[in-house]
Amino acid sequence: MTIFVTKKEIEMKKILIALIITMITVSSLFAAGQDEASGDVENEVQEMVIGIVTVPDSAQHIAAVKFKELVESRSNGRFVFDIQHSASLGSEGSIIQQVQLGTVDIAIITTGPVGNVSKLANALSLPFLFKNNEQADMILDGPLGQEILDSLSDYHIKGLAFSENGFRNLTNNMVQVASAADVKGLKIRTMEAPLQVKIWRMLGANPTPMAWPINTELAQGTIDGQENPLWVIDKYKLFEVQKYMSMTRHVYSSHIDMMNLATYEKLSPEDQELFVTCMKEAAVYQRALNRESNAGYMQNILDNGMVVNETPDVDSFRTLVGEIYEQSKKDIDEDFIARLLEAVK
Repeated sequence: MTIFVTKKEIEMKKILIALIITMITVSSLFAAGQDEASGDVENEVQEMVIGIVTVPDSAQHIAAVKFKELVESRSNGRFVFDIQHSASLGSEGSIIQQVQLGTVDIAIITTGPVGNVSKLANALSLPFLFKNNEQADMILDGPLGQEILDSLSDYHIKGLAFSENGFRNLTNNMVQVASAADVKGLKIRTMEAPLQVKIWRMLGANPTPMAWPINTELAQGTIDGQENPLWVIDKYKLFEVQKYMSMTRHVYSSHIDMMNLATYEKLSPEDQELFVTCMKEAAVYQRALNRESNAGYMQNILDNGMVVNETPDVDSFRTLVGEIYEQSKKDIDEDFIARLLEAVK
């Protein structure tokens, strides 16, 4: 399990880094004084790293590429971005930690693992919270969503926007799941997030937290199944290692698009606005594209032989996890959860 960086550890590391930077800066200024030529700082190109765990053309990658294009164009090339994809920087938990420390500038992370940093983020992983995409957009783009983004600042992260993963559905190799009773005993891979583990335990499954990807574990039978949006099942060809899918749509899964807070605060007010605006635009673009593509994802899943139950007994799932809402008031924040549940009635 990823151990996230504490505030004290971050402050100590920041002091050490600041001392090193000061020494380098003094040395650089001295060297510059020996040279008649002096560069214009405002025209210098600033390189930044964007970290994601998924492959090119994935939901995260689409949002990252759109953000990169928008900022590079509107800044006239003053900012350039290197997108590190396919978990080249480690798991989502590891990338969050790197954003906290500033070794990764920007990241697009599934909401679940972000709940290990900010309790408020866990609220978005509550089962059957949103009825549809429009309701999810209303909440995430509104004051409640902004509260979640703002809560990250206590952990040296600037929340920029919410892009989309999608409604999550259950796949497995053991049984066609028609109701929650069929889930009992299944070894289901979950995100590395305690709330996700709790949900599947309440449903009677044997939840097994694992970092992504998991194709090998599914093929070897280490786990029986997993749960993810349609694009993940299609893009990662889970139909090659999973036989059944049930359209449970049990959680609407968003991505939190984030940035190292110190890096953000060093930007000019104009560039801060540029980064936030461009990430919000990238998120809106990616959400729309994701939703337009769902029919194609489903058709490809069917064409590749996966047996799909499009109408499982969703109420049987709701019944088993209903008490989690009251629990979340104590575990997350009573006032915030009350306002959130009122908003999605």
